[in-house]
Amino acid sequence: MDWHIDVKRGRLAAARQQPSPNQDARPDPTDIDLLILHGISLPPGEFGGRWIEDLFLNRLDPDADPYFAGIHRLRVSAHLLVRRDGRLIQFVPFHRRAWHAGVSCWRGRKRCNDYSIGIELEGTDDTPYDDRQYRTLEHLLPSLRAAYPGITAERIVGHSDVAPGRKTDPGPAFDWQRLRRSGGMS
Repeated sequence: MDWHIDVKRGRLAAARQQPSPNQDARPDPTDIDLLILHGISLPPGEFGGRWIEDLFLNRLDPDADPYFAGIHRLRVSAHLLVRRDGRLIQFVPFHRRAWHAGVSCWRGRKRCNDYSIGIELEGTDDTPYDDRQYRTLEHLLPSLRAAYPGITAERIVGHSDVAPGRKTDPGPAFDWQRLRRSGGMS
């Protein structure tokens, strides 16, 4: 797999491109120094299918599942989605702002979407993430850190870290120690 990042275009070669309309210009596209890991499944607790993509592309059918009626109008996205099988989909170029963190703050600095890269992992807080997802992160994170050197190991955090009390993902099922041991954060 080609882990090269074209910084000018903000694209990862290894990812399938699926442009989301839920993005806009960053205040400063050179100010990228935080990486936020999220967990998502749609409907909650179910994996596979097209529902996450549909949400990020504003085409989620509110009648397809009762849960969708309450979220189909959300305008959200992420830079990347890591599927259970490790495949990557890129929704937003890295130099653009994805709408993933919402109301957020990291070490006193608000509006994390302005300066972060958001990676969604297909999963839940209490279901172990798949080995293939960790293997993808083990290759992806060093590539992102090389392209955006402001993202140090200490600046790879969970959604729960930037929105405590509001968000819990990627949750206790995410194995941060495994990611550190594998070299994905070193």
